[in-house]
Amino acid sequence: MDDDLWLVEDERDNMKVSYRIKEVLFAESSDFQHVMILDSYDFGRMLVLDGVVQTTSMDGHIYNEMLAHVPLAIHPAPERVLVVGGGNCGAAREVAKYDEVREIDVIEIDELVVSACREHLSAVSGNLSDTRVNFIHADGVEFVKSKKNRYDVVMVDSSDPAGPSARLFEHAFYRDIYDALRVDGLVVRQSQSPLFHREDMCRIVRHFEQIFPITRVYGATIPTYPGAFWSFTLGSKKHRDPAHRVDLATKYVDGAVLRSCFDLPPFLRIPPNRPEPLRRGGDHRRTRSAAGQDSL
Repeated sequence: MDDDLWLVEDERDNMKVSYRIKEVLFAESSDFQHVMILDSYDFGRMLVLDGVVQTTSMDGHIYNEMLAHVPLAIHPAPERVLVVGGGNCGAAREVAKYDEVREIDVIEIDELVVSACREHLSAVSGNLSDTRVNFIHADGVEFVKSKKNRYDVVMVDSSDPAGPSARLFEHAFYRDIYDALRVDGLVVRQSQSPLFHREDMCRIVRHFEQIFPITRVYGATIPTYPGAFWSFTLGSKKHRDPAHRVDLATKYVDGAVLRSCFDLPPFLRIPPNRPEPLRRGGDHRRTRSAAGQDSL
């Protein structure tokens, strides 16, 4: 447009998001999707799958830190971690900061995403080469089915519920994750925009509530994503609250963020077509605050 190169992302019928692009660094089609690494003016280098921005150099650390450090701060002794998706390597990079973690499996169906990000998107991938990280290029749904009582933490880092990621949003997949977790394990997944993808978010929460004793929703501000407000849903067999602070090299997550990220605004507590509020925990009881007001 006007002799400039732009990526125009069709977010929905009534909204398009446009990014001015300096250069196309990588563009190829795999057996699953079209993969691009673009260098943009405002967001830096970005991973684009089928025309949709997945992560950027400017704010990718926010998403990956919130996906990784929140559950790892809640589990008191994580040793085995599974990342489903996560081809940009950002989540695994954050997990690798924990010395107590002995094994990190990254099950990413599209090998091209991993290789492109490791070569062209080092701000996110960190050129990840930790020997504890095992890259497995296979179907995440089938992989999880084959694992029983193995992982302490599972992180579902998938793109939107379409194409190769659609099955990662189904109830049966979460049931298999429950079986793949150890007795005190927990899972977290990105659960879309509470503003623009509210139905998807509520569906994920309800699936988790049907399976896990504890379900909690938390949020973060991520400028790249529609509305800049993003949700994460956590399902836990036992642990509920952060067991320790994040005393690692992070840019976004610290003790204050761990304490506040579960404090949801009122509109997120009452999903549509649901008689009861969306709980921040899994005990399904109202409590009273010190001021005597109902809290969730």
